[in-house]
Amino acid sequence: MSASSRSRVPMVVWQVLLGAALLLGWEAGAKTGLLQSFFFSRPSDVLARVWKMAAGGGVWEHLAATIAEASLSFLIGVIGGVVFGFLLARNRFLADLLDPYIRIVNALPRVVLAPIFLLWFGLGIWSKVALGVTVVFFIVFFNTFQGVREVDPVMVNNARMLGANEHQLIRHVLIPSALTWIFSSLHISIGFAIIAVVVGEYLGSSRGIGYLISQAEGVFDTTGVFAGMAILASVVLVVGALVGRLERYLLRWKARDADAVRGNVS
Repeated sequence: MSASSRSRVPMVVWQVLLGAALLLGWEAGAKTGLLQSFFFSRPSDVLARVWKMAAGGGVWEHLAATIAEASLSFLIGVIGGVVFGFLLARNRFLADLLDPYIRIVNALPRVVLAPIFLLWFGLGIWSKVALGVTVVFFIVFFNTFQGVREVDPVMVNNARMLGANEHQLIRHVLIPSALTWIFSSLHISIGFAIIAVVVGEYLGSSRGIGYLISQAEGVFDTTGVFAGMAILASVVLVVGALVGRLERYLLRWKARDADAVRGNVS
């Protein structure tokens, strides 16, 4: 197929074809014995289990718990990361003072923190939220910090010369310039937020997708484990698409600027 023919086919079609090829290869490998079904199950069995779980209705309570925990983790982590990222990026003394402590806390293994949060907050929702926040916060913080630091100093100086105060500088210069960095961190942190809360549910919980996966693993139900992971993958894809749509909406001014530049060049 030529390059021009490929360019006329939407990327989503290629993505679906790649996914279908992988699933068909997995199915064929399981049926022929190349992959042992006890360890890998089969996509058809996993799909049937997901349908059964959805039709039965029992999975929705667990899915709602996981989404609620991940949403709170994501929201709190993003707000904290953006606020502290801007604060430290604009205050070099404070950034230098806290730098070693930030690196130490960020280096702590989250799996080690999970049992501690279970002791502090119990088996309820907040132990999972706390674990998720520790993951999301640092991803957003470092990206925000670097994004603000990377703003063109000429632009900042010009805004100051025009009489912009710190609030106006943040609103009209720093935030628009750092949005690309912030949104790149959001795409990453969504998946990590879900991973963190599922790990927390796996280690100790009475509900959630991580709890279902733990229960299935306890009875060597490989199909149940893969069904739980398939549900999580679907949630990540949907949420990622929503964030991508929000990003395109908030950064639409960049597309207009690019079109204007192309028009001037032509």
